[in-house]
Amino acid sequence: MPELSRFFGIVITMYARDHGPPHFHARFGEHEAMFDIESSQVLRGRLPKRAHDLVDQWSDLHRSELRAAWDALGQGTNPDKIAPLS
Repeated sequence: MPELSRFFGIVITMYARDHGPPHFHARFGEHEAMFDIESSQVLRGRLPKRAHDLVDQWSDLHRSELRAAWDALGQGTNPDKIAPLS
């Protein structure tokens, strides 16, 4: 489960050979949510509102990099790190 990014206490990860639709995981403390890459919609779980809003903002900025990370993991290669939200 490569860590793609970390910002403001939020850790963004993606699992190798995970099921579709393309998505990523965001963890903040004891909270975790799974986000659809294309829509940023929460597929499962929940984050506090502030953390959720930060993940939405970050994913909007890095959607193409998230797609590339999903593709890399699907091909069995490690994805590149993605810049944090600053």
